[in-house]
Amino acid sequence: MQRTTRTAGSTALDASRTTPVARAVSTGQPGPTPGQPGLSTGQPNLTTTVPREYVHRAAVSEVFLTRWEPWEPGGADCFTVTAQWPRGHALFTPSGGYQDPLLLAESVRQTGTLLAHAEYGVAFGHQFLMRSLSFSAAPGALTTGPAPTEVELRVTCHDMVRRAGRLAGMSYRVTLVRDGVRAATAEAAFSCASPSVYRRLRGERSTTTTLPVPPGIPPAVVGRADPRDVVLAAAGPHRRHHQWQFRVDTSHPILFDHPVDHVPGMALIESARQAAHAATGLPDALPVVLDSTFERYADLDAPCWIDAQPGEPDLTGRIPVSIRGTQRGATVFSAAVVLRPHPDR
Repeated sequence: MQRTTRTAGSTALDASRTTPVARAVSTGQPGPTPGQPGLSTGQPNLTTTVPREYVHRAAVSEVFLTRWEPWEPGGADCFTVTAQWPRGHALFTPSGGYQDPLLLAESVRQTGTLLAHAEYGVAFGHQFLMRSLSFSAAPGALTTGPAPTEVELRVTCHDMVRRAGRLAGMSYRVTLVRDGVRAATAEAAFSCASPSVYRRLRGERSTTTTLPVPPGIPPAVVGRADPRDVVLAAAGPHRRHHQWQFRVDTSHPILFDHPVDHVPGMALIESARQAAHAATGLPDALPVVLDSTFERYADLDAPCWIDAQPGEPDLTGRIPVSIRGTQRGATVFSAAVVLRPHPDR
């Protein structure tokens, strides 16, 4: 049977896979409604975003994925996911003619949760823990144009972990294609747990904090325009050079898009990007490489310290920066960021 494209309103699937509606019966979760516009009804395949629940976003405006389908040349567990990056965004702001590379990182993150729910039957309500996320992008992949940026993510899922017959985690590789040209690669891994397992792991934790939000360092130092988007605060006179405190602001509408009991992985990645800018003195440099791993949850009720160590520029002028986040003396996450200085420098 020929496979067809998945969209927000499409329910047609290959006979070798359970349909979203059938999965909904087995997991107790609602599936897409049959008969909505899409290829399965013979009507035009209109562009829209995927359901926000699939990518763990409360705000529809923060959903960047538009469609997914099996990637036939790749074989089993391979998919094509399309995404649209806006020309303007409150946090992921284009600068110097380039899209914010964290749009790529967020699109890769959303891809994992989309496929987990829509293709592998993970029920809504399960908690996801980002284990790792990396990308390497050619600057041409990120250039802006007179319209939103349309990209295609070719995804290969592997190293699935299943418990009691259900997906508990996986890794996936991504090739980003723009205008028919391979322009970036990425990899990510996550684990997921049912609500009951998550409660056993984390207990009943608050989604707010009583700690005051410390004032941020100057926005211009980290390439931000809005002081609210600064996630680094001065660490104090007795702290190390190139060390900051993460600013836990659970009211931030994007970094904390919905209530959670820990600092989201993408917020920690944002802190790594900002630390790289601050440590090098290059707020307008383009992060073209990111390699991040996550060891444990960053709690809301204790200070999380962000340390950065810049390296020497390579022959092309690109500067590597190593970043580590710690809390209560233990490593929460680590990241390596490579900055490409602005061409005018």
